[in-house]
Amino acid sequence: MTNVNLRAITETDIRVSQLGFGAAPLGGFRGVISEHEVQTTLQMASDGGVNYFDTSPYYGYGRSELRLGQFLRDRPRDQFVLSTKVGRWLEPLNAASPPPDLRPGGLPFQPQFDYSAAGTIRSLEQSMMRLGICEIDILYIHDVDVFTHGTPAAADQRYREVLEGCYPELERLRSAGTIKAIGIGINETERALRFARDTDIDCILLAGRYTLLEQEPLDALLPKCLEKQISIVLGGPYNSGVLATGLGDGAKYDYGNVPDHIGKRVVRLQAVCETHGVSLIAAALQFPLAHPAIVSVIPGAMNSDEQRANMAAIHEPITVEFWQDLKAQGLLRQDAPVPEPEPMTAP
Repeated sequence: MTNVNLRAITETDIRVSQLGFGAAPLGGFRGVISEHEVQTTLQMASDGGVNYFDTSPYYGYGRSELRLGQFLRDRPRDQFVLSTKVGRWLEPLNAASPPPDLRPGGLPFQPQFDYSAAGTIRSLEQSMMRLGICEIDILYIHDVDVFTHGTPAAADQRYREVLEGCYPELERLRSAGTIKAIGIGINETERALRFARDTDIDCILLAGRYTLLEQEPLDALLPKCLEKQISIVLGGPYNSGVLATGLGDGAKYDYGNVPDHIGKRVVRLQAVCETHGVSLIAAALQFPLAHPAIVSVIPGAMNSDEQRANMAAIHEPITVEFWQDLKAQGLLRQDAPVPEPEPMTAP
């Protein structure tokens, strides 16, 4: 069983709960959420031992930061860890000519990519004002990847902009104590590895790349993170849904439809879960935490039911035999660390 206890972001004084809260759904892109439900969900997380909350200007075009700030800003600052992101700042929506890729459900603002030093400060200052909080623990450089920018060439150009402008500015802010840690929030293993090699970041928010369905980071990224003492926060532990819901109508994999080869793997995972009496969501949430580089998993929750499910999953007992069976059937790599049951303590 995995407890929601604290782990250190290496070489900082930041300690995050193993189960964090990813506030992307609070932005409203997945659907409408009432303000009451937002505050109820966040309170449930806090009451359950969650101390780490992650957001971004991009989530709901400011709505996620506003909502999270409303919940956190009057609490003692040493009782929570807060991260947000830079790489986009917001401007009022041009309703007469909206951007073609504008997502529904957000506030009436539109994001502008900007990885310059000045853009980094502009983004951070906007975030602080929306949150109503001026002490940001971790500041992530957001979405410097092909998934976001469309082509390797475009992503490479953004990477150069980061190294010339955004990253040196974040180093200055970290040295001044304005932020405690520098991270990157990214969807791709290869580009995460590039940052790990080229910079002195403290942590990586890796979305969906080290899960029950894929373990490629074991080859190079995770060893490099251990070598350089870079901590990993794992976002998207359910690969954007399918590992929480299983197959069925509306199941998603990496924000799209579930490919056939992934669907077949999920069916096999579910069969092993059924044999051992383990829920798929619990296995998905607990597996990444066995690797020593990973300090927290931060699934999102749209409502208190989803948050309750996440909290139950992190505490669900899972036997060693379950993980051994997954490896025996080729569903986990042999070199993947797996959780060990906690020893029973005397009453």
